[in-house]
Amino acid sequence: MKPASDPTPAPLSSRTTPPEPLTDTTATTALLRRFGEELQQRLSQPQLLALWAHGSLGGGDYQEGRSDLDLIAITDRRCMPEEERRLGELHENLDSTERLAAKLHCSYVAADEVADPERSHLTWAHRELKRRPVTPITRRELHTFGRVLYGADPAALLPPVTDAQLATSVLVSLRDFWRPALDHPDRWLQDIWVDLGLLVLARATVTLRDGTLISKGEALHVLAELDAPAEVVADIRARRYDVPAPTPADPAWLARRADLARDFLGHAIDRTLTTYGPGTTVGTSLPGEGAE
Repeated sequence: MKPASDPTPAPLSSRTTPPEPLTDTTATTALLRRFGEELQQRLSQPQLLALWAHGSLGGGDYQEGRSDLDLIAITDRRCMPEEERRLGELHENLDSTERLAAKLHCSYVAADEVADPERSHLTWAHRELKRRPVTPITRRELHTFGRVLYGADPAALLPPVTDAQLATSVLVSLRDFWRPALDHPDRWLQDIWVDLGLLVLARATVTLRDGTLISKGEALHVLAELDAPAEVVADIRARRYDVPAPTPADPAWLARRADLARDFLGHAIDRTLTTYGPGTTVGTSLPGEGAE
């Protein structure tokens, strides 16, 4: 077992094979086909240039009904307010008729605005329209394993991401979103916070070490190497990969799991920021708004 002071995971080649993605994705394929067709109809003006998938769907770790569908649409110009309204209606209609549509997230990026990773773009996520940037982490995913659903390849429209840009984005996410989020105990009673918090930490560790992006399944093995609480890691694995999925847990376990996750992440994030971000100061009072 690695000492707690060593945040470096073993090479990927030495790890156990991660959970296999589900092979029956018929409903996902049908939803993406329908979304792409209706999106082209809605975006005759502005014109749809490309539609890409990243995240689990692009990286080969997709689990139908459990994983999000993370998409990026590139248009030839920015959407006007009326066009944004119609896009919202498209997503609402899909959500009311397709069982997987609640997990479909899509950012709409104008081609002449795609170069700036700080710029926020119209995004449908968690059943509402909002604005958020396409971060260097997402951009590197698109270049590394982005799946083209329509139009041009990411390399044709999306500027490359340097290792320095990627590392900075990862460190900022840990420092300004995940570390402050630990000051909100109630959040950590929810599966999504526990899952993403620990998996983001493991994936960040590998990325900061060598610039490599890994899947959530691979991240489970990294968590074991980082001395994450074994019972929390087992809980995440079961809920994300077991078939059938386990039944909801009792409140006593949720409270214990929250304490274990927050304690581990507090020390692990601080250690990671110290190791990979010389001079980085940890902010503990900023409320988090979102992260990868």
